[in-house]
Amino acid sequence: MSTAAKELNHSFQFDQPLAPQRTRWEEFWLLFRQNRLAIVGLFIFILFFLSALVGLIVTSGTDPLFDPALIRLQEKLRPPLAEPHLDSLQPEEVPTLGIYLMGTDDLGRDVFARMLQGAWVSLTVGFVAVGISVLIGIFMGGIAGYFGQHNIRVEHLLLTGLFVAGIVFIVADFILFGAMLLLLAFAHIFYHRLAKKRTMYGRRPKWASLMLINTISVDTLIMRIVDIMLCFPSFFLILTVVALLPASIYNIMIVIGLTSWMGTTRFVRAEFLSLREQDFVAAVRALGVSNFRIIFRHIMPNAIAPVLVSATIGIASAILTEAGLSFLGFGVPPPHATWGNILSNGKNFIFDAPWLTFIPGIAILVVVLSFNLFGEGLRDVLNPKLRERG
Repeated sequence: MSTAAKELNHSFQFDQPLAPQRTRWEEFWLLFRQNRLAIVGLFIFILFFLSALVGLIVTSGTDPLFDPALIRLQEKLRPPLAEPHLDSLQPEEVPTLGIYLMGTDDLGRDVFARMLQGAWVSLTVGFVAVGISVLIGIFMGGIAGYFGQHNIRVEHLLLTGLFVAGIVFIVADFILFGAMLLLLAFAHIFYHRLAKKRTMYGRRPKWASLMLINTISVDTLIMRIVDIMLCFPSFFLILTVVALLPASIYNIMIVIGLTSWMGTTRFVRAEFLSLREQDFVAAVRALGVSNFRIIFRHIMPNAIAPVLVSATIGIASAILTEAGLSFLGFGVPPPHATWGNILSNGKNFIFDAPWLTFIPGIAILVVVLSFNLFGEGLRDVLNPKLRERG
């Protein structure tokens, strides 16, 4: 070998990477920033989040900086950027900015202050409702995907019915009867464990053997529940439930969350059905790892990507749903201001004060569009087929 060849061979380091190595976040950001619409959606989302946070600070308390509930009847239906009539206002009624930035409504309330308060309400409803739906969807989808082949026995149905009936009766103020049903369920569990030990030395009674009859698989039961829930129009189902419950922001969040988990369940189930047959799952199962650790340590991190995309787009749907309920008068009750009830109040003055309709309507449009664009960007980035392997 020549001297030049030896020097070249000596200078070449085989342990050096042939391509620049990036962390997972660097690769994520490199792919995400190529989608300009997704960047715009992320920017609007951050701006909306900061506005909602600022709105919570400046519109809450006994003496807020911007009072969304302050009534000035002499200043009603003032257009945006209008200056107040100082001679007819008390010192505490003068707007903080010196002008009505977004005008006033039919009661003289500052629309800018109400929009700030409504931003926090919309953000809270969106995130909490989606959080509830994602948790239920991950739980139901994970069970259907991982334990779907197992059968449900008669005793499982009996126990579930006793627990549900007991809780329902307790909530309905039939505490004694509900407690008796719960005690009966726990007594059955105790007897089942005792009978299981006895079968090691003798026969199980015939009536007890009936409890072990298989009825339906876990996957079939959960997916049929999903199909039944999807048969009902979501908005009308929410509208019916909200009409029966007391008006509250917490009821709105819970009802929206409990009626929007079906899509997440299907996503998670499909991912679990695919991942549970992979070699790495078979390897950890052969090592004797518990099902709990397999699900949350090895399968869930690989199945969470489509859930994030679904959750991002679901926030936009929850905000739209809350705005629709508030517009119809079934949403968050006064004195809380939401974009939906601002829009509802403005529909009666669409020709005299069009800003009462356009300002909240455009705000809802922009925020929902930003979440959808951001969600589409996440979908492109988290798709393994679009990742660059270098």
